[in-house]
Formats: sequence, C-alpha cells, structure tokens
Amino acid sequence: MKARRVVTGFNKEGKSCIKWDNEIAPINLRPGFDNTPLWATKKLPAETTEEDPNTWDLGTSLAGGSVFRLGTYAPGNVARWHRTDSVDYAICPFRGAVDANGRRRSSSEAGRYRDPARHQPQLVNRGTVPCVMAFILIATEGGKTTGW
Repeated sequence: MKARRVVTGFNKEGKSCIKWDNEIAPINLRPGFDNTPLWATKKLPAETTEEDPNTWDLGTSLAGGSVFRLGTYAPGNVARWHRTDSVDYAICPFRGAVDANGRRRSSSEAGRYRDPARHQPQLVNRGTVPCVMAFILIATEGGKTTGW
C-alpha cells in the first residue's frame, strides 16, 4: 500500500506552501511486514528541514530524534521482538486486525497504546486482510539509533 505524504513549509516570501506532495512506496523489511517511512527529525526539540528525511538512513528509531511511519502486517506475518531506545506510540489498526501479546486489536475498536517496557510487542496478523498501523518513535535521552 502506497501512502500519500503532504508536507507543508514556507516559501522564500515566508508564505505557507506545500514542500512535498508525493507517494511513498512501502519497504519490505521481513516476511509479512512492510514499512512506509513518512517523516523523521534528527533532533529534539524538532527543527524544520529542507531535506527529505526519506533520504536519511532510517532504522527503527533515530538517536536524538523521532520517526513516524506506517507498518503493514500481512496475514500470517512473522512476528519478532525488538527493543528501541525510544518512547513508542502506536495507533491501532486503521484497517484489519492484529494480535498484540495475545490481545486482539481491530479497526472497529481503533485506539492507541504505548508499550511501557520500551520494546514492541509481538504483533501478529491472524486475519485475512492486511493490518495497517501508525507508529511514532521519540528518542529517549542518551538513546542509540536502532536498526531493523
């Protein structure tokens, strides 16, 4: 699933404008999981940039910054545990359903959760349609960039 990303900013005259309006293709990272990177910041507090963060080497989290992405879980995806040096916010399914540590979450009960253990739960799609979720990862003080 491609995602449309619209990024606003300011032109040379200081008026608001659209800086980027493009489709972002998903990146397959492992069997049954695609990552669609939407935005990132290199430091916190965040600063505006003239660079497209999708040209950066983005892993799971970014030391000193933040990462915003969509994750698409195919039916029967391969789950995995991982740990990040970040506070992670997950917006539960926009579409489909996923089991998170044995608890079913579906788009009919969309909401959000944060994993306080500083690692992502095992997310497994036991359904028949892809599950799409949004993730915002905000670096913790002194944390390191983590890869896939």
